[in-house]
Amino acid sequence: MECYSSKLAWSLVLAFAMASAAGIAPCAAQNAPSDFVSPHNASRAAVGVGPVTWDATVVAYAQNYSNVRKADCKLQHSGGPYGENIFWGSSGYAWSASDAVTSWTSEKQYYNYATNTCSAGHICGHYTQVVWRSSTAIGCARVVCDNNAGVFIVCTYSPPGNYGGQKPY
Repeated sequence: MECYSSKLAWSLVLAFAMASAAGIAPCAAQNAPSDFVSPHNASRAAVGVGPVTWDATVVAYAQNYSNVRKADCKLQHSGGPYGENIFWGSSGYAWSASDAVTSWTSEKQYYNYATNTCSAGHICGHYTQVVWRSSTAIGCARVVCDNNAGVFIVCTYSPPGNYGGQKPY
Protein backbone atom coordinates (compact mmCIF):
# COMPACT_ATOMS: atom_id res chain seq x y z
CA MET A 1 0.00 0.00 0.00
CA GLU A 2 2.86 2.36 0.84
CA CYS A 3 4.34 1.94 -2.64
CA TYR A 4 0.95 2.67 -4.23
CA SER A 5 0.50 5.77 -2.07
CA SER A 6 3.97 6.95 -2.97
CA LYS A 7 3.32 6.44 -6.69
CA LEU A 8 -0.03 8.22 -6.38
CA ALA A 9 1.60 11.16 -4.59
CA TRP A 10 4.28 11.44 -7.28
CA SER A 11 1.64 11.20 -9.99
CA LEU A 12 -0.28 14.08 -8.42
CA VAL A 13 2.90 16.16 -8.09
CA LEU A 14 3.78 15.43 -11.70
CA ALA A 15 0.27 16.30 -12.91
CA PHE A 16 0.35 19.61 -11.00
CA ALA A 17 3.81 20.42 -12.34
CA MET A 18 2.71 19.69 -15.91
CA ALA A 19 -0.38 21.86 -15.51
CA SER A 20 1.73 24.66 -14.06
CA ALA A 21 4.29 24.38 -16.84
CA ALA A 22 1.51 24.52 -19.41
CA GLY A 23 0.16 27.67 -17.81
CA ILE A 24 -3.08 25.96 -16.79
CA ALA A 25 -4.41 26.90 -13.41
CA PRO A 26 -5.66 23.81 -11.55
CA CYS A 27 -8.89 25.69 -10.74
CA ALA A 28 -9.55 26.51 -14.41
CA ALA A 29 -9.46 22.82 -15.23
CA GLN A 30 -12.37 22.38 -12.81
CA ASN A 31 -14.58 24.84 -14.66
CA ALA A 32 -14.58 23.49 -18.19
CA PRO A 33 -17.89 22.83 -19.96
CA SER A 34 -17.69 19.13 -19.10
CA ASP A 35 -17.33 20.03 -15.41
CA PHE A 36 -20.80 21.56 -15.61
CA VAL A 37 -22.42 19.14 -18.08
CA SER A 38 -21.28 15.85 -16.53
CA PRO A 39 -22.80 16.33 -13.05
CA HIS A 40 -25.99 17.70 -14.61
CA ASN A 41 -26.26 14.61 -16.77
CA ALA A 42 -25.49 12.26 -13.87
CA SER A 43 -28.40 13.76 -11.89
CA ARG A 44 -30.65 13.61 -14.93
CA ALA A 45 -29.76 9.99 -15.68
CA ALA A 46 -30.51 9.05 -12.07
CA VAL A 47 -34.17 9.95 -12.68
CA GLY A 48 -34.38 8.71 -16.27
CA VAL A 49 -34.05 12.09 -18.00
CA GLY A 50 -31.99 12.56 -21.17
CA PRO A 51 -28.78 14.57 -21.20
CA VAL A 52 -28.22 18.28 -21.64
CA THR A 53 -25.68 19.66 -24.08
CA TRP A 54 -23.45 22.73 -23.93
CA ASP A 55 -24.90 25.48 -26.12
CA ALA A 56 -22.88 28.51 -27.29
CA THR A 57 -25.87 30.87 -27.32
CA VAL A 58 -26.90 29.90 -23.79
CA VAL A 59 -23.26 30.15 -22.66
CA ALA A 60 -23.02 33.69 -24.05
CA TYR A 61 -26.10 34.69 -22.07
CA ALA A 62 -24.68 33.15 -18.88
CA GLN A 63 -21.32 34.85 -19.41
CA ASN A 64 -22.90 38.25 -20.05
CA TYR A 65 -25.03 37.96 -16.94
CA SER A 66 -22.16 36.78 -14.75
CA ASN A 67 -20.15 39.79 -15.96
CA VAL A 68 -22.99 42.04 -14.71
CA ARG A 69 -23.00 40.32 -11.31
CA LYS A 70 -19.19 40.52 -11.09
CA ALA A 71 -19.46 44.05 -9.72
CA ASP A 72 -21.71 43.22 -6.75
CA CYS A 73 -21.90 39.42 -6.53
CA LYS A 74 -25.63 39.58 -5.66
CA LEU A 75 -27.66 36.40 -5.80
CA GLN A 76 -30.18 38.02 -8.08
CA HIS A 77 -31.77 36.30 -11.07
CA SER A 78 -31.46 37.88 -14.50
CA GLY A 79 -35.16 37.64 -15.37
CA GLY A 80 -34.12 36.59 -18.86
CA PRO A 81 -35.54 34.06 -21.31
CA TYR A 82 -33.80 31.01 -19.80
CA GLY A 83 -34.12 28.90 -16.71
CA GLU A 84 -31.40 29.82 -14.27
CA ASN A 85 -29.50 28.56 -11.25
CA ILE A 86 -27.12 30.90 -9.47
CA PHE A 87 -24.44 30.25 -6.86
CA TRP A 88 -22.21 32.47 -4.73
CA GLY A 89 -19.28 31.37 -2.65
CA SER A 90 -17.34 33.63 -0.29
CA SER A 91 -13.75 34.60 -0.94
CA GLY A 92 -10.94 32.44 0.36
CA TYR A 93 -11.90 29.33 -1.60
CA ALA A 94 -11.64 28.60 -5.34
CA TRP A 95 -15.32 27.64 -5.82
CA SER A 96 -15.78 25.46 -8.89
CA ALA A 97 -18.42 24.11 -11.25
CA SER A 98 -18.65 21.02 -9.08
CA ASP A 99 -19.35 23.08 -5.96
CA ALA A 100 -22.20 24.93 -7.66
CA VAL A 101 -23.84 21.88 -9.24
CA THR A 102 -23.44 19.86 -6.04
CA SER A 103 -25.14 22.67 -4.12
CA TRP A 104 -28.10 22.60 -6.51
CA THR A 105 -28.43 18.84 -6.76
CA SER A 106 -28.15 18.37 -3.00
CA GLU A 107 -31.72 19.71 -2.85
CA LYS A 108 -32.94 16.37 -4.23
CA GLN A 109 -33.37 15.15 -0.66
CA TYR A 110 -36.08 17.79 -0.15
CA TYR A 111 -38.03 17.09 -3.34
CA ASN A 112 -41.09 14.82 -3.15
CA TYR A 113 -41.94 13.62 -6.63
CA ALA A 114 -45.32 12.16 -5.65
CA THR A 115 -46.61 15.51 -4.41
CA ASN A 116 -44.31 17.64 -6.61
CA THR A 117 -43.38 19.73 -3.56
CA CYS A 118 -40.39 20.62 -1.43
CA SER A 119 -40.16 19.66 2.23
CA ALA A 120 -41.39 22.39 4.58
CA GLY A 121 -38.70 24.95 5.26
CA HIS A 122 -36.52 23.83 2.34
CA ILE A 123 -36.03 24.73 -1.29
CA CYS A 124 -35.64 22.32 -4.17
CA GLY A 125 -36.17 24.45 -7.28
CA HIS A 126 -32.50 24.43 -8.21
CA TYR A 127 -32.59 20.64 -8.27
CA THR A 128 -35.81 20.49 -10.30
CA GLN A 129 -34.32 22.86 -12.89
CA VAL A 130 -31.25 20.62 -13.21
CA VAL A 131 -33.47 17.58 -13.96
CA TRP A 132 -36.23 19.39 -15.90
CA ARG A 133 -36.96 17.02 -18.79
CA SER A 134 -37.59 19.63 -21.49
CA SER A 135 -34.43 21.62 -20.69
CA THR A 136 -31.94 20.18 -23.15
CA ALA A 137 -29.22 22.83 -23.44
CA ILE A 138 -27.17 24.61 -20.81
CA GLY A 139 -24.60 27.32 -20.61
CA CYS A 140 -22.70 28.25 -17.49
CA ALA A 141 -20.20 30.88 -16.44
CA ARG A 142 -18.01 31.62 -13.43
CA VAL A 143 -16.49 34.94 -12.38
CA VAL A 144 -14.44 36.11 -9.45
CA CYS A 145 -16.29 39.09 -8.02
CA ASP A 146 -14.74 42.53 -7.80
CA ASN A 147 -12.81 43.35 -4.63
CA ASN A 148 -12.33 39.61 -4.07
CA ALA A 149 -15.91 39.41 -2.78
CA GLY A 150 -16.25 35.76 -3.73
CA VAL A 151 -17.21 33.74 -6.78
CA PHE A 152 -20.44 33.97 -8.78
CA ILE A 153 -21.53 31.00 -10.91
CA VAL A 154 -24.60 30.84 -13.12
CA CYS A 155 -26.05 28.09 -15.28
CA THR A 156 -28.80 28.92 -17.74
CA TYR A 157 -31.19 26.35 -19.21
CA SER A 158 -32.99 26.20 -22.53
CA PRO A 159 -35.86 25.80 -22.68
CA PRO A 160 -36.50 26.94 -19.11
CA GLY A 161 -38.16 24.71 -16.53
CA ASN A 162 -39.87 24.95 -13.17
CA TYR A 163 -43.36 25.68 -14.43
CA GLY A 164 -45.90 25.72 -11.63
CA GLY A 165 -48.02 22.59 -11.39
CA GLN A 166 -45.74 20.59 -13.72
CA LYS A 167 -43.41 17.83 -12.63
CA PRO A 168 -39.82 18.04 -13.80
CA TYR A 169 -39.78 14.50 -15.22
